[in-house]
Amino acid sequence: MISVQKIAELTGHGNPVFTIELSQKPGILFSGGNDKGLVEWSLKNNAFIKVMFPVASSVYAIHCPVGFPLLFVGLRSGDVLVFDFIKQQIITTLKHHQKPVFDIKSVAGKSELLVASEDGSVSVWNLDTLELLHQIKVSHDTVRCISVSPDEKTVAFGCRDSLVHIYDLADYTPIKALPGHTMAVFSLQYYPDSSYLISGSRDAQLKIWDTRSFELVTSIPAHLFAINSIAFHPSLPYFASASMDKTIKIWGADDFKLYKTISREKGFENHFLSINKIVWNGDQLISTSDDKKIMVWDIKIDG
Repeated sequence: MISVQKIAELTGHGNPVFTIELSQKPGILFSGGNDKGLVEWSLKNNAFIKVMFPVASSVYAIHCPVGFPLLFVGLRSGDVLVFDFIKQQIITTLKHHQKPVFDIKSVAGKSELLVASEDGSVSVWNLDTLELLHQIKVSHDTVRCISVSPDEKTVAFGCRDSLVHIYDLADYTPIKALPGHTMAVFSLQYYPDSSYLISGSRDAQLKIWDTRSFELVTSIPAHLFAINSIAFHPSLPYFASASMDKTIKIWGADDFKLYKTISREKGFENHFLSINKIVWNGDQLISTSDDKKIMVWDIKIDG
């Protein structure tokens, strides 16, 4: 039994919000989109704190690497802004990509940062020195999303070419390209135990892949339109998906069954435009949308 209650609505953005990210500091959320600044929010009292800094173009990606006092912000221009929490200022800009940056992730064990771009490549940076180490040419088209396996053995890249590209994290050599989706792959998430990988696509399908054999386990016609975000509950065997169809769905991670749909049709005061990103903060699920709002949902799961 899953019960859902909306406990807060964070407003203030004047344009669509494309991404949200939890800070390394508990109770803090960052958001960015088609606005002129990156915004900081308190999740303790669900309130606006401040605009962190201005941005010159739309924010598509935010990343806060564990163990580093840094905030990385990927822009439509291709730049990645680096904000230092100790110095309380932008300390540098990673200038490499000439086209939009869509995702940023880090590899803790290697102290490396991965930046995915519309140019079809992923740049690899040293988190200690912020120097460029490698560029991986993944696809002839956009690299839209990144997921690093929790055991840090592999990394998956979702691309506009409809493929999921799997690479070895030790030396960034390609292992396999997983075919199956018919349109661009917008979202990826490894299971917490690294045994499976979930991909979500513009084709509205969720696909579950076995990470040992790279075989397709199952395909779920999950939404009506593009699946923009996938997020695992931090401690329970469930995951959530969010879509351009304005719904959030909660699924069983071990049986792949649909357990809850959060939508206006189901009586929830949900977003009324595309839902672009979701993150879990304990038992709370946080969502953001083209409707300029951030919503905080209290999710109670019994049994």
